[in-house]
Amino acid sequence: MTYCVGMVLDKGLVLMSDTRTNSGVDNISVFRKMFHWQVPGERIISLMTAGNLATTQAVISKLEERTKHPDDRQNSLLELPTMFQVAVETGKLLREIVHETQQVNGQEGSGRFSASIILAGQIAGMEPRLFLIYPEGNFIEASFDTPFFQIGETKYGRPILIRGYDRTMSFEDAVKLLMVSFDSTLKANLSVGLPLDLMVLERDNFDPVHMRRIEHDDPYFAAISSSWGDALKSAFHSLPDYTFYQQAD
Repeated sequence: MTYCVGMVLDKGLVLMSDTRTNSGVDNISVFRKMFHWQVPGERIISLMTAGNLATTQAVISKLEERTKHPDDRQNSLLELPTMFQVAVETGKLLREIVHETQQVNGQEGSGRFSASIILAGQIAGMEPRLFLIYPEGNFIEASFDTPFFQIGETKYGRPILIRGYDRTMSFEDAVKLLMVSFDSTLKANLSVGLPLDLMVLERDNFDPVHMRRIEHDDPYFAAISSSWGDALKSAFHSLPDYTFYQQAD
């Protein structure tokens, strides 16, 4: 399983993903799920993947090849004119790979090789954009009503994002909010795990303004986890007491 979040702010985009993949409790590995490509001063594009590892690696490998081979430049993420076109091309490629894999494996493989993608980035002269791409290749774009996307194991971290998100918040507060969301997910589901990858894309800055890997011994993440647990306990005990007895008038 996986957990990835892409978030739109007035200042830009914030992305975070875990790195755990597993095929049972005795086969757990670390694989990167966040990737990016850039043309200095002109564009930056990032993908986060969830789902079947072979499918997502095939998508990333083919996108990488297109950025390196001149004959395929018309389909390269570094040449397409808009982020919408990047989403169309990425969705088309994902759909083709899922379809081909399912054909090879027949009905037995149906649904086992699906994947989903969060696409984020900006091209010079245009707005930063965020898309959620489904296994069928269709996609939706983030908006004021839906300012963040999640893929993978989404349910445990979603309430944190809904309650804490503010489009005008600073990058630093957005990272803190994502860390709380990821900590809640890690606590509830062993199929999501550290390390975490973090990337912050500032509006009109075509180089990541902040990018790092959060390891198991990261002191800030440990402090967030401990402090959030203490804060929840404190908030719980501050709530009005419940009684089994009728209150007197």
